[in-house]
Amino acid sequence: MGNLCAIPAPPTPKRKQTKRLPNEPPISNSSNRWTRTRSSRKEGIDDATVQQQAIMAAMLLKQHQQQNGTLPFDRSSSLRQQNAGNKKNSLSRSSSSRPRSLADPLLQPHQLVNQDIKLDDLETYHFVLVHGGGFGAWCWYKTIAHLEEGGFKVDAIDLAGSGVDSFDTNNITCLSQYVKPLTEFLDKLPDGEKVILVGHDFGGACISYAMELFPLKISKAVFVSAAMLISGQSTLDIFSQQAGSNDLLQRAQIFLYSNGKDQPPSSIDLDKSLLRDLLFNQSPAKDVALASVSMRPIPFAPVLEKLSLSDLKYGSVRRFYIVTPEDNAIPVALQENMINANPPEKVLRLKGADHSPFFSKPQALHKLLVEISQIP
Repeated sequence: MGNLCAIPAPPTPKRKQTKRLPNEPPISNSSNRWTRTRSSRKEGIDDATVQQQAIMAAMLLKQHQQQNGTLPFDRSSSLRQQNAGNKKNSLSRSSSSRPRSLADPLLQPHQLVNQDIKLDDLETYHFVLVHGGGFGAWCWYKTIAHLEEGGFKVDAIDLAGSGVDSFDTNNITCLSQYVKPLTEFLDKLPDGEKVILVGHDFGGACISYAMELFPLKISKAVFVSAAMLISGQSTLDIFSQQAGSNDLLQRAQIFLYSNGKDQPPSSIDLDKSLLRDLLFNQSPAKDVALASVSMRPIPFAPVLEKLSLSDLKYGSVRRFYIVTPEDNAIPVALQENMINANPPEKVLRLKGADHSPFFSKPQALHKLLVEISQIP
């Protein structure tokens, strides 16, 4: 993820070992986390209501995914809850305290794209969404709703130790273990069926790994403010380029040493009080609240692993990169460095987007994904 800069020096023996957070998605203790994360700016939104909404959304997503595995769902659980309950206390579909720009107007999904699209004429209309480090399938809830509204098939994957996956993040020792839910999903696809892979943040390295294994099952790969590596590189190699240049990034990192003081970090957590400024500086308050109770530590071993990517397999998959100009976690300069080092077929810019465009510019992101699906 964009918050990985360099391997830290182990703490001194006198320092108490950092304890691992519980395996379950961090929905408990949400009140304290939200208090620490809340912005000092006047949002015009009642904090208790926002917190209640975020927890409700996280619980609905968790319940649905436990029952159904990966996350396609009918529009979104939050929308169904809104229609069923009291409007005053239910989740709104796309509320935000900030003014909405022309890059992301308040429109219904069917107004965003040409309704004459014939899905059967596309090579594939099946999207597979892969979250970034610390996130989970829950972060794509707006994108899932928009795409399914347009008739697309969507699956959102929880990588190992992420979202509602119960695996202990500190016990993840390699990239293949971390991405196993994704590779198992692709392996089970029928022969001849293809998908469009979308990776965010550290998810870019994860979809690259999958592209090397399953090139014939991937029509296109979309990197959304994501790690786009060349063969022989690790994610840490990429993000070390900004070491020392991002004070906010450095202050947000919390390294966890569950394997002992004399071992490398087992995972990385983020200071919840800095989440808004680092990852969500253009995002609605309700989505920041959702993230603050749902994000989990990032396994450290996978970011150290150097990828082996071949022209014959990885190189045969069409790649697209979506740049997020207002990104404080992976700055534009770093995104451009990756693009220049490993040029994709096309680069698209998402005006006004922070590091989490599925929150800050969901409708504009949806429009770009549909456009990419239509490129012959």
